[in-house]
Amino acid sequence: MAESGKAFDFKLFRRLLSYTNKYRLTFYYVAFAAVVMSILGVLQPELLQITIDESIVPRNDEDLVFYITLMVSVIFVETLLNLTFIYLANWLGQNVIRDIRVNLFELMLSFKLKYYDTSAVGKLTTRAVNDIETISSIFSQGLFMIISDLLKMLVIVGFMFYKSWQLALIVLTILPVILYATRIFQKAMKVAFEDVRNQVSNLNSFVQERITGMKIVQIFTREEAEYKQFKEINEKHKKAWIKTVWYNSIFFPIAEIASSIAIGFVVWYGGLNVIAGEGITLGIITSFIVLSQMLFRPLRMIADKFNTLQMGMVAARRVFDILDTKSYMVDTGTMLLKETNGSIEFKNVHFSYIEGEEVIKGISFTVHPGETVAIVGATGAGKSTIINLLSRFYEINKGDILIDGTSINDYTLQSLRSHIAVVLQDVFLFADSILNNITLNNPDISEDEVIAAAKEIGVHKFISTLPNGYHYNVKERGVMLSSGQRQLLAFLRAYVSNSSILILDEATSSIDSYSEEMIQIATEKITKGRTSIVIAHRLATIKKADKIVVMDAGKIVEIGTHKELLSKENGYYKNLYEVQFLDKEAS
Repeated sequence: MAESGKAFDFKLFRRLLSYTNKYRLTFYYVAFAAVVMSILGVLQPELLQITIDESIVPRNDEDLVFYITLMVSVIFVETLLNLTFIYLANWLGQNVIRDIRVNLFELMLSFKLKYYDTSAVGKLTTRAVNDIETISSIFSQGLFMIISDLLKMLVIVGFMFYKSWQLALIVLTILPVILYATRIFQKAMKVAFEDVRNQVSNLNSFVQERITGMKIVQIFTREEAEYKQFKEINEKHKKAWIKTVWYNSIFFPIAEIASSIAIGFVVWYGGLNVIAGEGITLGIITSFIVLSQMLFRPLRMIADKFNTLQMGMVAARRVFDILDTKSYMVDTGTMLLKETNGSIEFKNVHFSYIEGEEVIKGISFTVHPGETVAIVGATGAGKSTIINLLSRFYEINKGDILIDGTSINDYTLQSLRSHIAVVLQDVFLFADSILNNITLNNPDISEDEVIAAAKEIGVHKFISTLPNGYHYNVKERGVMLSSGQRQLLAFLRAYVSNSSILILDEATSSIDSYSEEMIQIATEKITKGRTSIVIAHRLATIKKADKIVVMDAGKIVEIGTHKELLSKENGYYKNLYEVQFLDKEAS
């Protein structure tokens, strides 16, 4: 990781350049064009000097037309070269950021859920979109432009000494001042842009979270408090940018004044020499005025382009920090789970989200093929964690989980998860059609198959009443549907996946009685003949389960059927049943 005060991180820069290896020809052409443009740049002042000294002063009309035509030709070639240079530099930048973005998103798809538990969505979005877009400016406005300007400056300095070493020395006496100011400016801007990126990230994260949770904000009348907090964050964002403006407002006037002083000394010294007839001509003075501007302008612009380069490097470091994250699930399994009879066994499983704070404390139970096992317990007992562990969203600390007698770690992740369908309590739908939300764009599942499955579990009728039916766009997170309708679609999504193992969190809070009845029918249909683990919130489901696993504080306290557990005097399940489930049924 680069230090904030470090002017430039060459290690990071080399890593970024490695992404151009696929586009070597374009990279070399752009670099070549930068060299040629630096040479062509001094031809104009040279032709200007010759035109003044050999055509204008002696009044030679024929030579004047010739030299003007030659200057126009040079300008045309330089313009054409500059056009291809700018286009290909931007093309290269866009291809590089496309490749980085693809790599980043591919890696993010493999991250453990634990990573997302501790990472703000807004910040990750900023990295994947804004920061990567900023990286493209390294190639389009930073790197090659700086190389071109530096080469042009070197050629100009050499040409100045060739023409008049006295005038060249006058110009160069001002150069150290500008170089020193540029160096200070670069370091200050690196720190300033680091702060800018932090504030942009915080702003994006805050806005995204508040828009997503607007319902909570309004329900609890937190509008004024959130508005004040937003103003504070926005003020910090503004101050970060103002700091960069302040540095620019100091640097550029200093550079402008220094270049004007240099030109003034050139005119003064050169004029005295012209009057004295000591070898310096009007053409050389005019040429030096142009050359001085050409020398100092890139210096001023290099600072600006270096700002762009610095912003790109800051963005690149942030993106590479994520690319270097080792939070992805290690897929060391070699076996393909092609078919399964659905037997599941938890053997002395221990797990903790935070090291040293176990939430699953040595649980063991078996689910036989085709069985429906209901898991019940108070909030925080560890019921939902079992879902996460079976699907390998998290790695267990100790023990083992077996499917068909083989550890889930021995199966490849893709083949394991392809045989497990999950219906979560918090149903997530994408801003897309119902059909695409059901199939998740799987080409192996046709629309006819989805319709047939919907009819089987009793969902088709409600979908048909929607505008455009299966092609109805449910918008972001399915806001156009009720919670009951969203859960019905989740059941349909699980059903069409044709998985051998089903995991259901069949919560019915805030669901109307009609939707609850449909969900109950759907539950019975999709669990029939399949191994199912159900986090049960409904007494009807619990009664029909082949086995009930009762959990408390991360441990299994009882296992048995509904009747068996009710027969235990002062049993945990019996007390839970009388306090929780009977009350729900009565209401």
